[in-house]
Amino acid sequence: MEEHSKVCSLFFIVLCFNKSYYLYLAFNNNLKRIDVSTELVVDVQPKEVSIALLDDKRLVELQKEARNISFSVGDIYLGRVKKLMPGLNAAFVDVGYEKDAFLHYLDLGSQFNSCEKFIKQSLSDRKRVLSISKFNMLPEIDKEGTVSETLKVGQEILVQISKEPISSKGPRLTAEISFAGRFLVLLPFSDKVSISQKIKSNEEKARLKQLIQSIKPKNFGVIVRTVAENKRVAELDNELKTLVKCWEDCLVKLQKAKTPSLIFEETGRTVGVLRDIFSPSFENIYVNDEDAYQQIYNYVSLIAPERKDIVKLYKGDLPIFDNFAITKQIKSSFGKTVSFKNGAYLIIEHTEALHVIDVNSGNRSKSTAGQESNALDVNLAAAEEIARQLRLRDMGGIIVIDYIDMMEPDNRQKLYDRMKELMAQDRARHNILPLSKFGLMQITRQRVRPALDINTSEDCPTCYGKGTIRPSILFTDRLEDKISYLVHKLKVKKFSLHVHPFIAAFINKGFFSLKWQWRCKYAFRFKLIPNQSLAFLEYKFYDGNNSEIDLKEEIEIK
Repeated sequence: MEEHSKVCSLFFIVLCFNKSYYLYLAFNNNLKRIDVSTELVVDVQPKEVSIALLDDKRLVELQKEARNISFSVGDIYLGRVKKLMPGLNAAFVDVGYEKDAFLHYLDLGSQFNSCEKFIKQSLSDRKRVLSISKFNMLPEIDKEGTVSETLKVGQEILVQISKEPISSKGPRLTAEISFAGRFLVLLPFSDKVSISQKIKSNEEKARLKQLIQSIKPKNFGVIVRTVAENKRVAELDNELKTLVKCWEDCLVKLQKAKTPSLIFEETGRTVGVLRDIFSPSFENIYVNDEDAYQQIYNYVSLIAPERKDIVKLYKGDLPIFDNFAITKQIKSSFGKTVSFKNGAYLIIEHTEALHVIDVNSGNRSKSTAGQESNALDVNLAAAEEIARQLRLRDMGGIIVIDYIDMMEPDNRQKLYDRMKELMAQDRARHNILPLSKFGLMQITRQRVRPALDINTSEDCPTCYGKGTIRPSILFTDRLEDKISYLVHKLKVKKFSLHVHPFIAAFINKGFFSLKWQWRCKYAFRFKLIPNQSLAFLEYKFYDGNNSEIDLKEEIEIK
């Protein structure tokens, strides 16, 4: 009986092992999984806010926003026409930026005359707020008209940022004002109801159109977004009222404004990302700042009250990007060369006019199937990484990809189909052309803001490029000198020291480690934090409020 039990137990262990093994094989053969868990990680720092989107712990989108830059897509300004350019059929408008913004005639919108008359009346009577629902609309402007006939130098005009400044260019403007929500986009001075083409059911399209037409105020147009499919009237009506309230708040601010002036500020980048991509697949949203946490929590509570608990405040000692293995992914995914599979790699170059990506097989071991099969295998893997890189770097404009040459038309079609399938997940508008006879694939992708370019190379923090350093064995002695100066001279008792993870491991080594020796000798409230973003012999000190203490010059003066 006992022997029989042992055999059954052994059989169960083998069965479990085999099951795990086949699951492992399935995963490594890239079988499509039904559920993809999505997480958002927000790192708020004194100078910038970084937002990382993870699919199954893999970094797919990264956005960085400097906290001292106020320009953002969606902001509405009361500007003044500075210069007319008849040759371009466009105008340059002063909205308070160092370079005048660009406004093309076609971006004035068909109802520009109505909007302009309404703005003039609002500015002439600053004590009474006009109602757009009672306003008599004017005829549409001529589509073949000219900017010289429509605008005048010095004219005040209400405009919205459609593209942020890129390279040497100022921001791009539109005079078609819109307010974007999760389900709807509100368009003042319009009366049309448009339904997203991604909603396939004709019955659902008819239901949504009839529903919106019955609840929207007069002289407001509405675009129904894809996520509004199958939503209840109460949810849509609530968001519509919120967007109308945004417009009414703009009018109040408009009457007190002086040209140029910010009239409406788009929601923060974090909330904007949430608004566009929030879905039931979101498992967690981690934030390391109290104010940002509260803002995101309030927004999620508004759009999905049952999911508000997924918003979590991160309070760990490790930097939030290190804790979720994002820093390492950033280091490996940005830069000129990106490795992706079995020694194959991409070379990514950026120019003023376009982005160029070269696919290389590298030192990849060749299979016995032949060159054509190898080329297809590398190209398909490269397509997956390229689709990720376009989202990750937010590359826009023209992208030219030089794939490894393939002779078989079927293989070229497979690669084109695979690229279209991968790019279907990209929210930015794009167009993909089949491979040319030279093996080049051309992609155009919507460009709204500059491509994200992160320098992954590190300057030596010790020699600053001189090539010679003090003996590295004395590095921990120098750290101790700085701790002594911090405690005895500056009288700081609570602080943290950030160093490279390898250095942190050395300082923590042993029963009576250097860390405990320093704690006993100088400060018990001192923390040692391994930080992956630092170079090997780089260090940073932070006080109790997480503000950096610069000791590099202090110690030199001593």
